[in-house]
Amino acid sequence: MTFSLFSTREWTSNVRGDFLSGLVVALALIPEAIGFSVIAGVDPKVGLYASVVIACVIAFTGGRPAMISAATAATAVLMSGLVRDHGVQYLFAATILMGLFQIAAALLKLGRLMRFVSQSVMTGFVNALAILIFLAQLPELVNVPPATYGLIALGLGIIYLFPRLTRAVPSPLVAIVVLTAISALFHLDVRTVAHLGELPSTLPSFGLPQVPYTFETLRILVPIALTLAAVGLLESLLTAQIVDDLTDTSSDKNRECAGQGLANIASAVFGGMGGCAMIGQSVINVSSGARGRLSTLTAGLALLILLVALQDLLAIVPVAALTAVMLMVSINTFSWQSIVRLRSNPAQSSIVMLATVATVVATNDLAKGVLVGVLLSGMFFASKVSRLSRVSSTLSADGRVRTYRVEGQVFFASAGTFRDAIHVTEDVDRIVIDVTDAHFWDISAIGALDQVVFKARRNGRVVEVIGLNAASATLVERFAQHDKDGAGAQPLH
Repeated sequence: MTFSLFSTREWTSNVRGDFLSGLVVALALIPEAIGFSVIAGVDPKVGLYASVVIACVIAFTGGRPAMISAATAATAVLMSGLVRDHGVQYLFAATILMGLFQIAAALLKLGRLMRFVSQSVMTGFVNALAILIFLAQLPELVNVPPATYGLIALGLGIIYLFPRLTRAVPSPLVAIVVLTAISALFHLDVRTVAHLGELPSTLPSFGLPQVPYTFETLRILVPIALTLAAVGLLESLLTAQIVDDLTDTSSDKNRECAGQGLANIASAVFGGMGGCAMIGQSVINVSSGARGRLSTLTAGLALLILLVALQDLLAIVPVAALTAVMLMVSINTFSWQSIVRLRSNPAQSSIVMLATVATVVATNDLAKGVLVGVLLSGMFFASKVSRLSRVSSTLSADGRVRTYRVEGQVFFASAGTFRDAIHVTEDVDRIVIDVTDAHFWDISAIGALDQVVFKARRNGRVVEVIGLNAASATLVERFAQHDKDGAGAQPLH
């Protein structure tokens, strides 16, 4: 894990595209940050300050250029209880602890756990997020002034048609500017950013959390901080993988873990809540042409300038313009091909994808959906691999020696099949278990071997195990009991 903060290529290879994309993202962050502050039960400035600080810090420390991190719903929903019971200062302290846990995860190189997330889970994660983004826009589509629908339709038209004229300027930025001008010029009766909540007018200030530094405080903070760290890293690493796929580039997942930790610590000491990567804003950023770290830094700094110096201009931006951008994100994020492939893909893959989507939409929790998907993927994989093991047998010419030939992988899912396939009550003098073409993976497999040998001995049969490979022999030597009991034991070859 290295921190090349000033890699020239990551900062200067796409200056114009990164700068313009960052402006779009800065505007898109505002309603999200305010909304997440409400969910967490804190003042809107807590979410807005968090978005500014996290975006600026992660631009330097993160492992995925062009990815946007800020205050998010995934972490906000976990904070409300702590804020309600103990106050916002405890939230700041929990966020610092959250960051420390994430740095520890980086040192333990937990970023490599992403390899256990299957493509079906990734697809389900993306589709579920697209649905959640769409559902989040429904309040801006129901019981609103008629002009709102016209602005949204015009905004979507600009977003999708303007690139046919030129891609020099991101079409979402053009849509926001045009819709703001129309709304202001014609004094349209529509909701604006000013209606979302009070915006901060000062710079965030440094300060440590005002909490008692006692073991009782730790007892309160550790459980929520661990949960925040895990959820934040899960969503960040999944988003990083999606941005990797969108840009055909790779990222440093362990550096991203550390970067998230540093960003959250910085957010807390400047009066912000904890956050993580945001797939919606990251997709906006990349779709608008961003590829480097400058886009993330621009988003953070532009948001700060908008809040402090250009607040009057920001206040007149119609919410319909931001809704149009988020609808575009929802449409573009959803994997429409996954619907077409439901019939052609293996049934187990489709079940994993649909279960991930259903869980996320039902619980409004991306982490729970991914957990369900990963568990299902593991179960299906174990079931599939367990069927790759096979046990056959032959009887010697004199009928006194039965040889069992074991092939394939013996582990917790196939250990029972291996154990039941060997008939130790057969009237023979000796049983030979040939595992030359097999591999024992875990203590469940070793336990099954123990059971076979002990049961055979109780029935007066001599058992010989031959052909153990080096790794399997090491497991047997460390964990098996049958070769430690001298009664009737035969040497293992």
